[in-house]
Amino acid sequence: MRKTPHRSIAVRALAVTALAAVSLPAAPATAAPSAAAACTPAQVVTNGGFESGTSPWTQSSTSVITSRSGQTAHGGTSYAWLDGTGGTHTDTLSQSVTIPSGCSTATLSFWLHIDTTETTSSIAYDKLTAKLGSTTLATYSNLDKNTGYVKKTLDVSAFAGQTLSLAFTGSEDSSLQTSFVLDDIALDTSGGSTPPADSTRTPATPSYTVSLSSNTSGTVWTGHESATFTNASSTALSEVYLRLWDNYHGTCDAMPITVTNVTGGTAGSLSVACTALQITLPTPLAQGQSATIGFDLGITVPSGADRFGHDGAFNNIGNALPVLAVKDGSGWHLDPYTNNGESFYSVAADFKVTLDHPSTLLVPATGTSTDTPGSSGRTVTTATASKVRDFAWAAGPFSKISGTSAAGTAINIYSVSGISSSDAQSMLSTAKSAVDAHAARFGAYPYGELDAVIDNNYWFGGMEYPGFVLDLVSTTALTHEIGHQWWYGIVGDDEYTSPWLDEAFTDYATDLALGKTGSNCWNSVSWASSAEKITNSMAYWDAHSSRYSTVVYGYGKCALHDLRRLLGDTAMTKLLKDYATSHWYGVSTTAEFKAAAQAATSTDLTSFWSTHRIDG
Repeated sequence: MRKTPHRSIAVRALAVTALAAVSLPAAPATAAPSAAAACTPAQVVTNGGFESGTSPWTQSSTSVITSRSGQTAHGGTSYAWLDGTGGTHTDTLSQSVTIPSGCSTATLSFWLHIDTTETTSSIAYDKLTAKLGSTTLATYSNLDKNTGYVKKTLDVSAFAGQTLSLAFTGSEDSSLQTSFVLDDIALDTSGGSTPPADSTRTPATPSYTVSLSSNTSGTVWTGHESATFTNASSTALSEVYLRLWDNYHGTCDAMPITVTNVTGGTAGSLSVACTALQITLPTPLAQGQSATIGFDLGITVPSGADRFGHDGAFNNIGNALPVLAVKDGSGWHLDPYTNNGESFYSVAADFKVTLDHPSTLLVPATGTSTDTPGSSGRTVTTATASKVRDFAWAAGPFSKISGTSAAGTAINIYSVSGISSSDAQSMLSTAKSAVDAHAARFGAYPYGELDAVIDNNYWFGGMEYPGFVLDLVSTTALTHEIGHQWWYGIVGDDEYTSPWLDEAFTDYATDLALGKTGSNCWNSVSWASSAEKITNSMAYWDAHSSRYSTVVYGYGKCALHDLRRLLGDTAMTKLLKDYATSHWYGVSTTAEFKAAAQAATSTDLTSFWSTHRIDG
C-alpha cells in the first residue's frame, strides 16, 4: 500500500447489517494460539578453536588444522591454515552443524587473517568461500589481506531447523601465495519469541473455488467457497484457521464477513476481533495428506472509499474472501488487522472465482476474467488465477479503457466517475511502462492481465492485490502498486512481521523505474529513538504510526540505494533478479535477503546492516 499524506481517520463504527443467516458464535476475547518452539541459547560449532585435535572437522589434508610455525593462532595454540602454497591448490574444512528450529537468531562468527604475496589491488586471484549447505555466505580474497585477525559475522537465522555442512574452501591460482587463516569459529543461537519462518509453512498449495452472486448494487455477495490444501509439515495438522480480515471493518455483532454451514471440519470460535476462525479437522492430517473444507459465505460491503468499501456506486472488495492462515516455525500467524499497512501473510494459491452480477456492473478482478451471459440482465464473470496470495475484485459502473504493454501484458484501467479521460489515458500509459520496467528487472509478469481501479477519493493512496490494484491518479503511486506484483505478490513475505520486505523493496523498484537514483537520500535520516528500525513489525508501527512511512518506505529504499552503491549497479541488479527467481512464489525473510546480499560481495556487510538498522 502506498502511504500518502492524508487526514487522520478514526476507527469507524460501521453500522453493518449482518446477512440473514445463522452466523457462527463470536468470541472476540479468545487469544490466538501459538506453537513457538522453546530456544535454549547455544553455540553449535564443535571445537571451533581447534584446541581439541581435529574432530569433528573434515579437512582436505592433515596440515589444515595445525599449530606449526608460519602463522599464529587467534587464541590458544592451534588454528586452520588454508592454502599458502604459491601454486594451484585447494584446501577445504567442514563440519556438520544443527541450528535449532526454535531460535530466532543464529550468527556465524570467525576470526580471519589473510596474508598474500599477490601485488594486485584489483584482481581476486585467490579466494576463500564460507558456505552453509549449498548457500555461499561470503567470499574473501587476496584483496582482503590484513595484518592481523579480523572478526567476521554472518547472519544465518534463515537456516533455523536445519542440519547442514558448514564449509570453508580456499583456492589458489598458479602463482604467488595467499594464506587464509581461521580460528575461533562459532555459531551462536538465541531468541525464541519470533523464530524465523521455515520451509514447513503449512497448509501448503491451497486451491480455492468460489461462487458468489451479488445484489443489484454489488454491495452484498452470497454463495459458497471451498479450500483444498496439503499439510507440508512433519507435524500432523489437526486444525486450520480462516482469516476473515474484513470483519475489522465491522463488529463481532455485525460482521461484514459471515461463514456458515462449514463442511470438512468443525467450526470453533472466532478470535482476533472476529478475523480468525478455527476449523478443527475430523482427523489430524499427516505430512503430504490433503483435505478440503467448504462453507457458505456472505459479504456486505460497507460505505467508504476504502480497500474494502464502496465509494457511492463503486465497490472495492479487497481481503473479503477467507483465506487460510499460515503455520510455520513460530506457530500460527494470527496477527491483527492493521489499517496502517498490511497483515496479509499467505502462501501462493490457485483461485477459481465465479461472480454473478448485474450486467450494468463491470467487475475487474484478480487473474484472467471471462464474461458469459447469466440470467436476465446479469453477467457471470469467471476469474482464474494461479500462484497468487489473495483475490480481490471491484464492482460498479466503471469507465474502462484497455491496452497492451510493449512486452505483451494486457492492461485494463477502470475509472470511477469524476476521473477524466485524459487522466485515465495517462494511467494506462504509466501502467504499461511500469509493468515492463519491473518485469525487465525482476522477471516476467506472470498473472496474465493487470487491472487498475482509479479513484481520487482513496485516503490511503493505493493498494496492491495480485493482478489488481487500487490507485489515485498518480504516476509514482501506480508505479509503486504495480511494483508490488513482484514484492509481495511473486516474492511473498510476512507483511505484519516484516513490512519493509515489500514496501521498501517496492519503493526502491519504483525509483529505478522512474529513473531516480536516491543519491544522498540517506543523509536526511534522523531516528526518532534507539528502538526505531527499518525492520520493525507492524506492532511497532501501529504504536508509532506517524513514523511508519518515513522509516519503512523512505529509509528502507534509501538503505537499498546505499547497498547498490556499495555492491555496484551490476551486482545489485543481479542480486535482486536472482533473489526474485529463487523466491518466485515463495516467501522472503530478512535473514535470507541479508545472506543473499552477503554472498554477493566479499565485503563484510555487518556494519552496513547495523548502520542502516536492518535486523533479523
